[in-house]
Amino acid sequence: MTDRVAAFRKLHEAGCFVMPNPWNEGSARLLAQLGFPALATTSSGFAWSKGRADNAVPVEIVLEHLRAMAHSVDVPINADFESGFAATPEGVAFNVTLAASTGVAGLSIEDSTGDPDAPLFDLSQAVERIHAARRAIDDSRTGVLLTGRSEGFIAGRPDLAETIRRLTAYAEAGAECLYAPGIRSAEEIKAVVTAVAPKPVNVLVGADFTTAPALAELGVRRISVGGALARVAWTAFLDAAKEIAETGGFACFSRAIPGAEFDGRFRT
Repeated sequence: MTDRVAAFRKLHEAGCFVMPNPWNEGSARLLAQLGFPALATTSSGFAWSKGRADNAVPVEIVLEHLRAMAHSVDVPINADFESGFAATPEGVAFNVTLAASTGVAGLSIEDSTGDPDAPLFDLSQAVERIHAARRAIDDSRTGVLLTGRSEGFIAGRPDLAETIRRLTAYAEAGAECLYAPGIRSAEEIKAVVTAVAPKPVNVLVGADFTTAPALAELGVRRISVGGALARVAWTAFLDAAKEIAETGGFACFSRAIPGAEFDGRFRT
């Protein structure tokens, strides 16, 4: 187990920490400079940087990305490993083995299928996929922390009871952190935290509906932002480009951080 894996595990033992999501090495370095104790990749943010939609980047490219991200900063990196890039437990195990060798300190496995008619794997198959990821990590002896994700609230199945049923099953199958992106109300979040306790819970914050202290009060251990920072960056880029295209003006550049400041940050 590397020092970064040990440090990442330590963060999950008590308190609450924010783990923002950079989409490339540069954004990772800037976030690390701001003092965040850990970072996580974002499948959507990375996909957009490659000119693709979310969940449309092949596993080979994602593995290269994970390796680059893990070696770009000194803080732990958690991998958004989507659905494991396979439907079968055997396929998930194979790909998790590869991901665990990239230098990441943690990774998550989703239960989403990508099929709008059946957006979640059957519970038995979803549990076997977590079991497979657990065995692969154990066999790798890396100590990578496994997060089990249930995607119902962002995949058209916003059923709290079913989400809790899945998360508790994933915890029993070996997931060490639990995550249900899309839950937002204090009641939903508290219900999930209580159901899987004492295992830690990750909450996704992609809009202004809460604060880190408020989530800490609910017992949340880890906060991530998914593709939100990437969306902020792309929004500024598009606003500036539209001004140039539509008016011929360049006032947008007056709001930009000077290039010399960026050079200084990346020389450190």
